[in-house]
Amino acid sequence: MPSALVWFRRDLRSYDHAALYHALRRFGRVHCAFVFDTEILDALPSRSDRRVEFIWRSLQALDVALDALSRQAGGGGAGIVVRHGRADEEIPTLAVQLGVTAVLTNRDYEPAALARDRRVAGRLAAAGIGFEDFKDQVIFERDEILTQGGHPYSVFTPYRNAWLKKLDGFYVQAYPVERYAARLVPKADGERVPGLDELGFTETNLAELRLPTGMAGGRALFEDFAGRIGRYREARDYPAVKGVSYLSAHLRFGTVSIRELAAFAQADGGAGAQSWLGELVWRDFYHMILAHHPRVVMASFKPAYDRIVWDAAPELFAAWREGRTGYPLVDAAMRQLATTGYMHNRLRMVVASFLTKDLGIDWRRGERHFADHLIDYDLAANNGGWQWAASTGCDAQPYFRIFNPVAQSARFDPGGRFIRRYVPELVRVPDRYIHAPWQMGAAEQAAAGVRIGREYPAPVVDHAVARARTLARFAVVRA
Repeated sequence: MPSALVWFRRDLRSYDHAALYHALRRFGRVHCAFVFDTEILDALPSRSDRRVEFIWRSLQALDVALDALSRQAGGGGAGIVVRHGRADEEIPTLAVQLGVTAVLTNRDYEPAALARDRRVAGRLAAAGIGFEDFKDQVIFERDEILTQGGHPYSVFTPYRNAWLKKLDGFYVQAYPVERYAARLVPKADGERVPGLDELGFTETNLAELRLPTGMAGGRALFEDFAGRIGRYREARDYPAVKGVSYLSAHLRFGTVSIRELAAFAQADGGAGAQSWLGELVWRDFYHMILAHHPRVVMASFKPAYDRIVWDAAPELFAAWREGRTGYPLVDAAMRQLATTGYMHNRLRMVVASFLTKDLGIDWRRGERHFADHLIDYDLAANNGGWQWAASTGCDAQPYFRIFNPVAQSARFDPGGRFIRRYVPELVRVPDRYIHAPWQMGAAEQAAAGVRIGREYPAPVVDHAVARARTLARFAVVRA
């Protein structure tokens, strides 16, 4: 019987899986594989990386789930074959060893991933093996949403309107993997998910952070959010409030189905669900932008803004990175990132605006820092968000949108609960000073147990002065 290999990547689940469904429906025997790609792993800044551990734990769960899926369908069991090496070498080699007719996988849109897939497809073709990829991680991709003139959108709002108009049951219909699961092939004796140490990595604080991993973790978070989605629109911007879904890492690694999430939000129809659905549209939008404009990885979406002269400012960049800028909300957000690998979405906008428009530092340096630390790091969304904050991206708002870090703090963390959690030096600072502690007098600092400039830094820049510099910086480019 003809057989196929399904190559898992950003889709670590055994249900509603496009490539797995197509393989099971068309081939008599189906193998499953994942590669810990050393081309990616070797570039990581640390051997203690939460993303690697998240993937590793999710793979263990997927291995068990595939076995159960096969047995429930009357098969002989199954699992996932895991390799550690360059994916463009390991997948062709494994495909030849297994004697498969084709390799099927779900599509990736990042330039490096596309180049890798071309190399894989070429090596498979040389061995007489087919290569196919499928849409799975987005609802609409590439050219599926275009302007009336047949061009890609460059502004979000009209794209969102077209996206919502096109959305119907067909695009969120689940792939019935279970119907053909008996065709899954058991693993060879001795095949197992290698230990984290065998991959050259160590465990992180993922367990103590209580971020659930794998499909079960994604399911638990989704069910929790489903019960409070009605409050999402009002609560989503407050980092001290449980207002967001916390599903971003699961969306990144595909331990949840984007189709199931979008279908749920559409069916709910409430203001909170519609607002959250809009966030899923942003995700598709940035993937579409990356697919049509891969140059944005290192260049501004608006080419004129590549002429901006940014400041090097190594000391200021270090202060931002380490959460010691003297602006409490900025510092709390950066310390949250360092401690947990996560940052609330509102705070991502605040710290990105602060880096680019208060410190005058190139958005690419901030984007790279996020790439090194975010568990949910996604090139398309991260790049799009940074360029939005820096006003170099596909955004209808003008360059003079500059977040005031004190005003943002007072509005979105009014009681300073989030600040005090991550900046313990300020725990005793009165509410009226928590957003601008440098305004305290000597006696008030003494009473709060924090001396500005010693236990907690004074502001590294004056916001009003920095704002004027940013306006001048952009004015030169726009002249």
